[in-house]
Amino acid sequence: MSPNFAGFSNFMSAEKHNNAAVILEDGTIYRGRGFGAEGAVFGEIVFNTAMTGYQEVVTDPSYHGQMVTFTYPLIGNYGVNVTASESEMVHSRGVVVREVHNLDRNATAEQGWVDWLAECGVVGVEGIDTRALTRRIRSVGAMRAGIFRGDFDDKDIIAQVARTPSMAGLDLATRVTCPEKYELQFIKGKHLVVAIDYGIKRSILKRLGAAGCNVTVVPAQTSPRDILALRPKGVFLSNGPGDPAPLGYAVETLRELLGKVPVFGICLGHQLLSMGLGLKTYKLKFGHRGANHPVKNLDTGRVEITSQNHGFAVELPKALEARLAASRGGAGGAGGTFFEAPPAAELMLDTDFGKARISHLNLYDGTVEGIRCLEVPAFSVQYHPEAGPGPHDSRYLFDEFVELMLRGPRHLRSV
Repeated sequence: MSPNFAGFSNFMSAEKHNNAAVILEDGTIYRGRGFGAEGAVFGEIVFNTAMTGYQEVVTDPSYHGQMVTFTYPLIGNYGVNVTASESEMVHSRGVVVREVHNLDRNATAEQGWVDWLAECGVVGVEGIDTRALTRRIRSVGAMRAGIFRGDFDDKDIIAQVARTPSMAGLDLATRVTCPEKYELQFIKGKHLVVAIDYGIKRSILKRLGAAGCNVTVVPAQTSPRDILALRPKGVFLSNGPGDPAPLGYAVETLRELLGKVPVFGICLGHQLLSMGLGLKTYKLKFGHRGANHPVKNLDTGRVEITSQNHGFAVELPKALEARLAASRGGAGGAGGTFFEAPPAAELMLDTDFGKARISHLNLYDGTVEGIRCLEVPAFSVQYHPEAGPGPHDSRYLFDEFVELMLRGPRHLRSV
């Protein structure tokens, strides 16, 4: 496929006079040039620091209801192709970039980025200072916003932003889950895993298959009775969008499964497992979204570079919270992390299902990145070990899930 330089040039000359802007709920306005679809969209605005993988990002169901600002200054320079999508649709309501390209010069590219976004109905804005926008989100926090391409009145947009629901308290899993169960058979598949779909990524399904699993994917509100009736070797809790707090049905299902079958959770699945254990979650100021987040594995002492996409986290135990506050000069200080692993005793958790421990910590801000149960076969991580996009440092976790399933019925309650 020949490079589409002419298409890029025509796009720039045709679009550079279009009205487009990003308007934050605090009234801050960033004006630029529009691309993609015409119209106005509203939701929570966040930023992602990954340098590649823009197609994977916007098709990740975890971005449902959000608008993504890409901090890398040039987006769209290698096109898009169907195999890179993490779901069947674009979940991000809009995208914001410094400089957009519509090239299809990659050997695997099937279409230009801008053309594809327009076909998907996604509104984009380019030509703004994404560094300034990112710093605003970091200082004020992730907030509601509107982005538009076309002729719109700023006051009308601000009024609609004010009417946009906050991400806190929203159950978005039911909006992105599969409508009915489906089965995936893999060449290496030996172990049946039931994956509860709260917004699952295709990369996760591929990694489960590569680890030796066949997967039955079920909707988010599937009952524990129906899950256990499938006689799975293990249950996987997927990633997904929104606040875990209103997903009481998911927590109750999980509490019925814990101790009866091995469980592995990622991202939202990690938060739900923690809630099932009796722990609490909270909303982060601006979340973790990118492919370069350092996480300390407290079992091995190694640092893993991870891919992350979440706006909520699991609360630290009080002892660790106090230690973290001290590292940043008090509760009002800036920064702060765990430069050295905390004492083992402070990593232990008393849960509704016995002892558990924190297995991973974030080296940027000290948040909980992993939990491992000691009396029931279950563990979870906040980050994305399948990493689509991102590094592969943490793919071993899928093998650990298989090993947990292979240990047999030891410590399992009767069904």
